[in-house]
Amino acid sequence: MLQTTERLASTASERYLLIYSVSVLFIVTALVVIFFVVFLKRKNKLMLEKLEQEQAFEAEIVQAQTETQEQTLKNVGWELHDNIGQLLSFANMQLSILKMQVDNETKEKFKDTTEALKESLAEVRALSKTLNNEVVLNQGFEKSITNELNRMKKLKFKSAELEIIGNKTEFKNRKHEIIIFRIIQEFLSNSVKYSEADNIKVRLNYQPENLIVTLTDDGKGFDVDEAEKGSGLINMRSRATLINADINLQSQEGEGVKLILNYPL
Repeated sequence: MLQTTERLASTASERYLLIYSVSVLFIVTALVVIFFVVFLKRKNKLMLEKLEQEQAFEAEIVQAQTETQEQTLKNVGWELHDNIGQLLSFANMQLSILKMQVDNETKEKFKDTTEALKESLAEVRALSKTLNNEVVLNQGFEKSITNELNRMKKLKFKSAELEIIGNKTEFKNRKHEIIIFRIIQEFLSNSVKYSEADNIKVRLNYQPENLIVTLTDDGKGFDVDEAEKGSGLINMRSRATLINADINLQSQEGEGVKLILNYPL
């Protein structure tokens, strides 16, 4: 009887010890898990904060670069309008005076030169306006694009069209208007230099929450992977990032180029 009692007591002690051990193990495991979860959350939070700081720093750099570029373009625009424009005007005036002093047969020989000077003066003045963001804002987004397309048509293209779909929505931030215009300018400039295209088109599709800008040319196209490394596309993507817009470039050799910019209004 005594042995049975002792055996029962021993069994109960072992059971309690086992329960205690399991409880301690469970608590320790739970603490380790909680510590690990807290550690991961803290680590992820720090990584997220670091990423946000890096992104904010990069955005500030891009913003500063963009502002510097805009000021440079404005200065160049002023120089073109005030200095180069005045020189061309002076040359045109001198040529007109010279034409008055020669016979009619000689005047005809000056005709092409006079026309070239007039066209050069008009081109310089038109270009100076597109480089000045204040002029672009005063003219308006769509009018500025139209003027740029008209300038492109005179320079190179058989057709340069603007198509507008939907009801126009005003930009809440007019700086974004300038940035999108500069992206369009970059595309047009690249088309003039490299595309060998005959036709170019800009489509503005105003949707309830987005503006979809589609830029196309019918030139020789290129390898998109190679273009990704170019400064032109990098510049366009950097500008798009500033306004939370997405850029999708599509091209194949011999099939022209399409660039789609999706801007949240």
